[in-house]
Amino acid sequence: MHEFASGSKRNYYGKGDVIVYRLSRDGSPPPVFGANVTMLLYGDAFWPTYTTGDNSNLVATDSMKNFIQRETLNFTGSDLESYCRFLAERFLATYPHTEGIQVRAEEIPYEGEVVFSRPGSVCATAQIELTAAGMVEVRSGIRGFKLLRLGGSAFHGFVRDQYTTLPDIHNRPLHMWLDLEWLYTRPEAAFETGGLTARVRDTVLEVFRAFESGSIQQVIYQVGTKLLAEFPEMAEVRLEANNRTWDTVAERGEALGVYTDARPPYGILGLTLRR
Repeated sequence: MHEFASGSKRNYYGKGDVIVYRLSRDGSPPPVFGANVTMLLYGDAFWPTYTTGDNSNLVATDSMKNFIQRETLNFTGSDLESYCRFLAERFLATYPHTEGIQVRAEEIPYEGEVVFSRPGSVCATAQIELTAAGMVEVRSGIRGFKLLRLGGSAFHGFVRDQYTTLPDIHNRPLHMWLDLEWLYTRPEAAFETGGLTARVRDTVLEVFRAFESGSIQQVIYQVGTKLLAEFPEMAEVRLEANNRTWDTVAERGEALGVYTDARPPYGILGLTLRR
C-alpha cells in the first residue's frame, strides 16, 4: 500500500516502474542520468472513474508514462530531488484538476567515462508530494547497502528460554543489508545541499568500518545519530537493516573460516531518529 504525507486518500492511481535514461553526449554531467519513477495522483476529479466509469477527467496511466519519459528531456539537473519536483510541478501545471501528486524516483546508476557499467546494488532514492498549495513532503534515501565486517561485531546477553538455540557470539563476521531515508527540516533544504546523498553514503561506510558493535541495532543507532549530527538539514532519519550474517561452514579459530549465504528467515531491524 502506498502512503502519503498529507494523509490517507479515498482514491489514488498512477504509473510505476517507468524507466528513463537521459544521455548527455555533449560533455555536460552526468553523461548518464537513469531513474525508475513512480507517479501517483489523487483528487475528487478522479472519483467518478471509480463510481460510474466516467473517465472524462482521467489522465491515462499510459499518458503519465509518456509524460515522465518525454519531459525528462527538459530536465537540466542531476539530482533526484530536483527531478521529482520538476515532474510534479510540470504535471500539476499541465493537469490543474489534479489535487495532489506524489513522485518517487530511484536512481539507476552508471559509472564510467566512455564505457559505462552498473556499479552494484546501492542506489539513491527521492520522493516528493506536491499540491497546488505547495510542497507537502520531500524525502531522500539510499537503498541496497550490503555491508560486511570480518570481525568486531558481537551478539550476546539476550533472553534465554526454551526457544533459544542461538549461542552467545563475541566476535562474528557481520553481513548486513541497510536501507535508509531522511526528511528535511524544511523542503527547500533538499535542493540546496548538492552532493548530500554522496556524503551520507560515505558516512554510513565510515561508521560501519570504525564502530565495534554489540548488536545490529547499535550499528544503525550509531549511523542515525552520526547523520543527524553531521547534517543539520536532516529532520528525521529512518533506517531498516536485515541481518544477513553468513552461516558458518568451518572455522580455524578466529583467523580463518569458510561461510555460505544465510538461510531464510532473516532478522529485520528498524529505527527512526528525529532531531
